[in-house]
Amino acid sequence: MLEINKIYNIDCLEGMKLLDDSSVDSIVTDPPYELGFMGKKWDSTGIAYNVDVWRECLRVLKPGGHLLAFGGTRTYHRMACAIEDAGFEIRDQIQWLYGSGFPKSHDISKAIDKKLGAEREVISRKKKLQSYGYEGNNVYGGDVDRGGIQEITAPSTNEAKQWDGWGTALKPANEPIVLARKPISEKTIAENVLKWGTGGLNIDGCRIGTEEIKTYGKRKGEGVSLEWSKYTSPEGYEGGIHQGRFPANVILDEEAGKMLDEQSGILKSGGGNKANKKPPARKSQVIPTKDTGEIWEQNSGGASRFFYCAKASKKERGEGNNHPTVKPVSLIKYLVTLVTPPDGVCLDPFMGSGTTAVACIKINRNFIGFELDPAYCAIAEERIKKAKQNKLF
Repeated sequence: MLEINKIYNIDCLEGMKLLDDSSVDSIVTDPPYELGFMGKKWDSTGIAYNVDVWRECLRVLKPGGHLLAFGGTRTYHRMACAIEDAGFEIRDQIQWLYGSGFPKSHDISKAIDKKLGAEREVISRKKKLQSYGYEGNNVYGGDVDRGGIQEITAPSTNEAKQWDGWGTALKPANEPIVLARKPISEKTIAENVLKWGTGGLNIDGCRIGTEEIKTYGKRKGEGVSLEWSKYTSPEGYEGGIHQGRFPANVILDEEAGKMLDEQSGILKSGGGNKANKKPPARKSQVIPTKDTGEIWEQNSGGASRFFYCAKASKKERGEGNNHPTVKPVSLIKYLVTLVTPPDGVCLDPFMGSGTTAVACIKINRNFIGFELDPAYCAIAEERIKKAKQNKLF
């Protein structure tokens, strides 16, 4: 058994072989999307489709333990199939929606003029922008100025005019996350949880917002729960109170939350949604979890209040972190909390620049991880050091 709370500079398939059977409580990871992103060799090896990798994940995970793995929209299906073929149960798909994706569409009209050797008229100029991430997402402040001027041109040939406005890709705005579970070893979830401490999702620990929501599912003096609403519950039934909304299989970033609120309008008491009205400045509501005291933020005033909105800062990335696909720490903290019991061990086979480790440190979970690139390992170690010193946030 390897030591916990360490990152090992080793291939994950070989590293996991050094772990005992049923020795980790959860797996939260962001494997390569196999797109050949930015010419990186590690993003075109096929490892995310390798059933042997996920079989090792299954072996080291406790029965009932959950796996969360990010995927790209074009290649997610192949990873999910490999995970299922390894023996996991696919439980759900979480969608991480973001608003800062930058389209990488090929301008067909421009390509036609180029092929025909026609010169296009420059009608305007603007700064060149670029976003970073597998699907074009830059989680640290939206599109960035990459320097230089981009010329906006008009089609020259009749053929180019016919295809003006046509391209080859959509604006990226989501990344799917597979939610899978190792089959339980006992007859029931309750028995499995009592034996292994795994099998469930931390619902109350991941509730969204602080509203007190009243439910009507309990007769006075009885311990049974029935599915009654306040409109159909008969006399003698009283409601129960819980804080926060049930966690959903959709997660937003701050920009996506803002866009949703602008579209949905603001909920007014007794008046419904007031469409086409600009929402006021968005405020955050918070709820501390039972086990860590972590505070989850929720945007109020619009439809985004139904979902967790992950926020990120440039500071959390860490100085010198050139990893191109870093996820927000707040997002990974939320996911780790959802599937990892208090004091549990979360495994990340593709640790990258150490975001999963940093997230675990911030919410008092243990971690263990593998990363093949020594440069990224060094970045991760520095981020872990600063996280422990509370200097990263």
